[in-house]
Amino acid sequence: MTDARAATDALPVDTVTMRATVARVLPPEVTPVDLTTVETLTGLLCGHMQLLIPEIEQAAARLPADDVPRYCALVSAREARRKLAARPTLKPHDAAAHVRRLGRSLLALCDHYEALTGMRMCLACDQPLTGEPTRPFDQGSQSGGSAVTGRIHERCANAVRIR
Repeated sequence: MTDARAATDALPVDTVTMRATVARVLPPEVTPVDLTTVETLTGLLCGHMQLLIPEIEQAAARLPADDVPRYCALVSAREARRKLAARPTLKPHDAAAHVRRLGRSLLALCDHYEALTGMRMCLACDQPLTGEPTRPFDQGSQSGGSAVTGRIHERCANAVRIR
């Protein structure tokens, strides 16, 4: 391994910036309509995915072959590679749909990376949970379906978040 690669291994992936980029294209109502902006965001998302996929594969390789989170992360990485290879037509609607697909894939990759590396994020503000007081956060679904469980910063406890 080269010294440059060893130095790169020491730096954590910036999932906060990646998630902020995705927030510029998701939900669909916020996706830009002009082709130049969509192309710029497509390039950013693709770059983030190209950085994150090998990190996920390396982290997954350290887990046992029958580990379910490992399997799910590797499936997500393969799906992300497939989306990176896809090229939309030149129509603005197709490009916007493509950038949203990339955004959803990048969010899944961020989730897998954080799960595999033990990185914990605040469920309210999507910032890392490091060095600040936190509290448990449990939110059940009104439909009785999935629930969101994790931790939030103490400062985020009374904050309102609009998604």
